[in-house]
Amino acid sequence: MPPVVYQEKCKGCGKCEEICPGDLMELNEGKKAFCRSARDCWDCMACVKACLYGAIETRIPYQLGYYPARLIPKMGDKEIEWTSIDINGKVDKFVVKTYNK
Repeated sequence: MPPVVYQEKCKGCGKCEEICPGDLMELNEGKKAFCRSARDCWDCMACVKACLYGAIETRIPYQLGYYPARLIPKMGDKEIEWTSIDINGKVDKFVVKTYNK
């Protein structure tokens, strides 16, 4: 499923455009992000993790959880905190260590 960009939160910084391994994220004329080819997105979530403003969200494919289930990353220096919200609104958080320098 392609990323959803909340236009009101997008600041047009271009981080998503820089990080996208498929070169799918772009900024429109109003300097707001969008995915130019939704069918080519492979849900790597690089853009979601790179966004400093929480403006991008990847919807969990229906095979894993029906809408409004969400998986939200919050990047840290040496870890990613993941917030999982199931279809009933139950929230779970877990932290994964990263090896970023």
